[in-house]
Amino acid sequence: MFIGEYNHNLDDKGRVAVPAKFRAMLKGGAVVTKGLDGCLFLYTKKEWQELAVKLSKLPIGPANTRAFSRSMLAGAMEVDFDNQGRIMLPEYLRKFANLKKKLIIAGLYSRLEIWDETVWNKYKKGTEKKSADIAEALGGLGV
Repeated sequence: MFIGEYNHNLDDKGRVAVPAKFRAMLKGGAVVTKGLDGCLFLYTKKEWQELAVKLSKLPIGPANTRAFSRSMLAGAMEVDFDNQGRIMLPEYLRKFANLKKKLIIAGLYSRLEIWDETVWNKYKKGTEKKSADIAEALGGLGV
């Protein structure tokens, strides 16, 4: 599982090192795609395949399901690791997530999220202020 928050830098060529503790789980390759809330999602190929199957089974009639499927599937790119544990983030994804030099890689159990550090800190600060309300809402879901 992926957990934790890690600071990394994006180099001039668009590469970022994935935390060493996660590389073994991603050794079979990975898929990066447009995420939600202004970040990128990074999945193992196995997790990605499971999600892609679910997305492909969504009904195509509703505009929202078409839009979400397009964003996730058309926005995806397979990535491989170099000898230093880095992946290349395509330019269109770097632009989508407004990635600058300093990044945060956050583990969320079945995926990693890649955030611009400034965007992450703003997002985190906002959600921490609402944590009691969020917890209250999740209580009805058995969390």
